[in-house]
Amino acid sequence: MSDEARTLTDVVTRLRRALRTSIRADWPWESLPMAQVELLQTLAERPPMKVGELAAELRLAPNTVSGLISQLIESGLVIRGGDPKDRRVARLSVTTRGHEQLAVWQREHVKRIGAALGKLEDTERADVVRALAALDRLVDHLADPS
Repeated sequence: MSDEARTLTDVVTRLRRALRTSIRADWPWESLPMAQVELLQTLAERPPMKVGELAAELRLAPNTVSGLISQLIESGLVIRGGDPKDRRVARLSVTTRGHEQLAVWQREHVKRIGAALGKLEDTERADVVRALAALDRLVDHLADPS
């Protein structure tokens, strides 16, 4: 692994941990694991989905997704509905409460990141902003390694 890749891996890991820790300082109820947040985000973007479709999209095992879905259904954040073409198939969608939870999650993270960006020197903030387009392309390459 190159030094750049190792540094980026470390920074992304610490960034995720810092976000998770800082949000829970003010929002102790915010115990939604990142895997559940990512699942909710995916369902919110492309509803309704079958468990298998969701597992493939997130590159997770179907039984892992089923477990996460069960927890989200219990929490009232996801609903399981029927498939009009095949009654044996369940389609998953985010509930109104799930959309509200996602909106709060997003708003609080934007606020926290905005506050942290505001503490950077102007040149550092400009460096971060300039890096966003490249990071977005990096995400695309990671999502589609071919």
